[in-house]
Amino acid sequence: MIEEILTFVMQIVDLPLYGDVKVRDLVFAVTVIIIASVIAKFVAMSLRRSFADKMRKDQLELLVKVSYALIIILAFVSVTPVLGVNLTGLLVAGGILGVAIGFASQRVVSNFLSGIFLLAERPIKIGDQIVVDNVSGIVEDMSIMSTIVRTFDGLYVRIPNERVFSSNITNPVANVARRFEYVVQISYSDDAKKAIEIIRNVIERHPFALKIPPPQVFVDSFGESGVNIIARIWAPSKIWLEVKTSLLWEIKVELEKNGIEIPFPQRVIWFGKTRST
Repeated sequence: MIEEILTFVMQIVDLPLYGDVKVRDLVFAVTVIIIASVIAKFVAMSLRRSFADKMRKDQLELLVKVSYALIIILAFVSVTPVLGVNLTGLLVAGGILGVAIGFASQRVVSNFLSGIFLLAERPIKIGDQIVVDNVSGIVEDMSIMSTIVRTFDGLYVRIPNERVFSSNITNPVANVARRFEYVVQISYSDDAKKAIEIIRNVIERHPFALKIPPPQVFVDSFGESGVNIIARIWAPSKIWLEVKTSLLWEIKVELEKNGIEIPFPQRVIWFGKTRST
C-alpha cells in the first residue's frame, strides 16, 4: 500500500507543467521562496531589535523594507533557471543599466552603507562633542545618509556618512575623564617649590578636579623669562572646558596673593666695553 502511494506521488511529481518544467520544479521553487520569506522576516525582526534605539523610526522601516526586498529578489532570481525562465536578456539590459546607475549613485550607496556601519558600531551618538574632518561641534542628528553637526559657532554642517566613517573621529566626551595641561611661568627669583605647593593646593580645593588619576605639578624647563612649571589635571569630560578655564584663573590669583610673580617677557642684554681710539 505504501509503495503504491509513493509510486503515485512520484508520478505526480514527474508530471510536466510546460516545456521541461515538472511539478517537482515548481514545488522546489515555492519551497525556496517560502524559506526566503522566513529568512527575510527574521532579518527584519533582528534589524528592528538592533537599531530600535539607534535610528529614527522612518529610517529603520526603510532599511527593513530594502533588506526584505533584496532577500526575496535574490531568492526569485535563484529559482528562475529551474522554472525555465531565461533572464539572460534581462540581466544584460539590467547590467548595462546597473553600471550607469552605479556610477551615478556610488556615493549614495557608500553613504548608505557607511551610515549602517556607524549606527552598528556607534563611535558617536547624538549630543556628543566631536571633531571630524576639521569640523568640530555637537552632533545634532544622525541619519542613514549623513550626520548633522552644530559647530561651536552655531553653524549647521551636514557631513556625508562616507566621510565620517572613513575619517579619524575624535570624541572628547567618549571617556569619563579628560586631561588638560597648563604651563605656569614664575620668576627666577621666586621659590619654585613654594609655587608648586600653592598650585597643588588650588587643584585639590577645586570640586571637579579629579583625585584619581592624580594631578601632576612639576618644574619642566627654564625659559627666557622664568621657570616653567607644568600642571596636568584630570576633570570630567562633560565639564572639562569649564574646569580648565576656572582653575587657571584661581591659580593665577593664588600665586599673586602669595607673592609669586608671573613675569612679563624679558631679556637681559649685555653691552661690551668700547675701546677708545
